Amino acid sequence: MSEEPSNSSSAGELAVAGDVLPANLYIIPLFERPFFPAQAQPIIIDEEPWLETIEAIGEAPQQVAGLLLMSGDPGEEPGVRHFAAMGTIVRMHDPKHNDGRVHFIAEGLQRFRVVRWLSDKPPYLAQVEYPEEQKPEESDELRAYAMALINTIRELIPLNPLYSEELKHFLKRFSPNEPSLLADFAATLSTAPKKDLQAALDATDVLERLEKVLLLTKKELDVVKLQSQIRERVEEQMSEQQRRFFLREQLKVIQQELGISKDDRTADLDIFRERLEGLELTEPAQERIDSEMDKLSVLETGSPEYAVTRNYLDVITSLPWGKCSKDKLDLKRAREILDRDHDGLEDVKDRIIEFLAVGATRGEVAGSILLLVGPPGVGKTSIGRSVADALGRQFYRFSVGGMRDEAEIKGHRRTYIGAMPGKFIQAIREVKVANPVIMLDEIDKVGASYHGDPASALLEVLDPEQNSEFLDHYLDVRFDLSKTLFICTANQLDTIPNPLLDRMENIRLSGYIAAEKLAIAEHHLWPRQLKRAGIAKSKVKLSRAALRHLIEGYAREAGVRHLEQLLGRIIRKAAVKLLEGTKTPIRVGLKEIEDYLGKPLFRDEKQLKGVGVVTGLAWTAMGGATLSVEASLIHTKNRGFKLTGKLGEVMRESAEIAYSYVSAHLREFHGDQKFFDEAFVHLHVPEGATPKDGPSAGVTMATALLSLATGKRIARPLAMTGELTLTGHVFPVGGIREKVIAARRSKIMELILPAANQRDFDELPEHIREGVTVHFAEQYKDVAQVVFGL
Repeated sequence: MSEEPSNSSSAGELAVAGDVLPANLYIIPLFERPFFPAQAQPIIIDEEPWLETIEAIGEAPQQVAGLLLMSGDPGEEPGVRHFAAMGTIVRMHDPKHNDGRVHFIAEGLQRFRVVRWLSDKPPYLAQVEYPEEQKPEESDELRAYAMALINTIRELIPLNPLYSEELKHFLKRFSPNEPSLLADFAATLSTAPKKDLQAALDATDVLERLEKVLLLTKKELDVVKLQSQIRERVEEQMSEQQRRFFLREQLKVIQQELGISKDDRTADLDIFRERLEGLELTEPAQERIDSEMDKLSVLETGSPEYAVTRNYLDVITSLPWGKCSKDKLDLKRAREILDRDHDGLEDVKDRIIEFLAVGATRGEVAGSILLLVGPPGVGKTSIGRSVADALGRQFYRFSVGGMRDEAEIKGHRRTYIGAMPGKFIQAIREVKVANPVIMLDEIDKVGASYHGDPASALLEVLDPEQNSEFLDHYLDVRFDLSKTLFICTANQLDTIPNPLLDRMENIRLSGYIAAEKLAIAEHHLWPRQLKRAGIAKSKVKLSRAALRHLIEGYAREAGVRHLEQLLGRIIRKAAVKLLEGTKTPIRVGLKEIEDYLGKPLFRDEKQLKGVGVVTGLAWTAMGGATLSVEASLIHTKNRGFKLTGKLGEVMRESAEIAYSYVSAHLREFHGDQKFFDEAFVHLHVPEGATPKDGPSAGVTMATALLSLATGKRIARPLAMTGELTLTGHVFPVGGIREKVIAARRSKIMELILPAANQRDFDELPEHIREGVTVHFAEQYKDVAQVVFGL
């Protein structure tokens, strides 16, 4: 909108001669107090919704605006009805934007009155007029009011240094002999209500204004005097408090010299009592704490017993007695968290979801102990973290591998110097809730010594019927661990005592196939290594073909830990190239893999072929593996049977059973019954430095001996496993999933398994069973029929 200028020379005393004051003004609201013409001070307003108004003012030639007091809250948008009629026109200096606000210096010019509103929303624009001041003739009354006002200001100045600064600023701009400006200046010193200040601004009659302002200034003087009196009284009290403080400190030093100071002891007791507020202690625990506090209150702080008692109270009052976090039993959310953190392991995820579903029907997950069994690097620990995340519980992990002292589990008795509670009480104390998820890593590697048997000490902790009254030797009062979810991890079950194993629900995590490793590397391992190195994804690109070659040629173990280490090596090599100025992105393909990591550690396994050579399947703590068995005729001078390959006792017995069975039934398989009567046979299992044991190679060794005796070879990729009895029955074996995965890894897609293991095979995920042909054998005759057609 256009602004029509006003050339009235009587528009106000502050307008410089020749100034043209606009007839239309942009309006800025004030909420605390009105602005007077004698003022010059900073103004701060929000950018929203006043930024457009500030910009419009800045574009105007004179950069002037109208400041009007308004009623209402600063947070609500003003309407034109809220504005006062009389305000002050100001010139805006040095506007700045900062943190969503606009700062500028407002220099008051003169009063104006709103005639008509030209805009009813921001930016507000109003048509204004500049009222003439009604200046009275010089008189004694006017002089008396002015002198009274000056004297009042003179009394105010010593009481508040800020008034002195305001006066100096005023005298630099105006003469003190001008009654109108003097009244406006005095009004700016007052902290009166904004209604009274607006009334002074509205007064165009100078004598009336002087009267109103003198009354406000007198009230201000009374208030300031009262504040001064209050401040003096407070300072007197502060001096008295300081004196008392110094006396108390002197008394404290004297008491310490005499050994009668109780301040530290009282402070400790107050802290312990404060910790107990809101906790639900058992009756024995409350009695023990009360007894120990009574003891602490009479002990000398320098005595050894004081430190022992204080440490005990510090531990027992830090425990979350009866304090539990609320479980999040949303199965959909739990599934999303498990899928987010892990690729593959669908059967394991299903088991965990089923476990949580039972907890959801009960309303809580309590009294449960899970055992995650699997090779290294398959994600046992991270599964535990995901379970805690899904439940919304605190997570605490510690390893019991190599633990030899049962005091690590049940704590030391307080009679020993440096006694501490056991790991479980320490865990509960750290997480500050009574129902965390506690993970016990490497439970299959718990040791034993003359200090005790930690595995036996775990029996109480991991028994849902007993751990509701777990007794730690240090506490010597029972603590409820029944609401804690325990998750244990192990690589194998053989070394876990049966009584301990019986208390846990087993969930087996087998190794990953190549496709699962590929997904894990793409979604988790590679991004994590890039993040650790601080390298953007766009700077290093790893091709899918290179990643597949890395998995098949360098990292064939069941887990993915070694794979992650190899990816870390690639990242480090790439980081060196980045710092050397190599053009980005650095692309890592098949060639670069061998440049970075050397020649592949594994080649495509060429299955040994020939008469007497058969491929078996084995299970190890590292996962499944293929195992070649070789049988060879040494000479025919005398009967004999030799075994090599670092075979364990059970495996040697299986070999002898296979030799006896094939020798006895050779005619049934169309062989020369006299072959073994004259032959000296050598049976070898390659990789002689690796210990091997177990009965599952029985059918494999029998097939190798039968191939040697009949002169028939296995012409196709085929692997087998199963325990052979002396009468030719094929008994079931363990580790079917790991063995099937090992066969797939070696590209063997035809297997012979014991008939009793058909259920284990059928329970495998579809992507593992896909494309695999399995023959199930109850008798060894079934094996011979599949292999040789006999």
